[in-house]
Amino acid sequence: MRRSHLNSLIRDGEAFIRSFGFHLPPFADWSVEDWRERSGGLERIVRPRLGWDITDFGRGEFLKTGLLLFTVRNGLPENLAKGGGMVYAEKIMISRRDQLTPLHHHKVKTEDIICRGGAPLAVRLFNLDADGGLDRTRPVRLACDGVMREVAAGGVVRLAPGESVTLEPGHVHAFWGDGGDTLIGEVSTVNDDETDNYFIEPVARFPTVDEDEPIHRPIVRDYAALGLGV
Repeated sequence: MRRSHLNSLIRDGEAFIRSFGFHLPPFADWSVEDWRERSGGLERIVRPRLGWDITDFGRGEFLKTGLLLFTVRNGLPENLAKGGGMVYAEKIMISRRDQLTPLHHHKVKTEDIICRGGAPLAVRLFNLDADGGLDRTRPVRLACDGVMREVAAGGVVRLAPGESVTLEPGHVHAFWGDGGDTLIGEVSTVNDDETDNYFIEPVARFPTVDEDEPIHRPIVRDYAALGLGV
């Protein structure tokens, strides 16, 4: 993805998030220079990969298959192992009209996916079969705002603003803004995008960036390359 495209997506995302009265933490607005002025003491941002994240899943068609995310808070996998500390995470995400996040599941993370505003959020659901593929026959049982539901394999749950679905390990899911742009919340156990995303079809989770203009806001993949937060 071109840096100019990433910059434009973040600027649009900032405005879209603000339009719903959702306020991001101060580091959401930091430039590269701001980061460098605050060098050191930022490991609680950098190590759990808080901040801006954009992916086209390696498809090169962001508006068709892609997602813009901001991780607001996140613990570390070792917190889950020891059973204490920050064992939770929160994200805010934007799915543009009919923009797909492909089928995937998690082996550790349980998450509530919440339609925060805008168009309804559509979530397609499967169970895993014994071989780690899609079970195309067995219905999916899950909770929507605390109420248990049963959805046919491959069925779609549509969430209006304020509604949510709880996805547990083994719930295979894809989602998109259903006919319009959607603001999405995620509240979960610790989020580890490096090791706990399992896609049904191969994807590139983090983008390769063509640096055609200066960075507006660093994305999480930039931290190490730019030496930020150290």
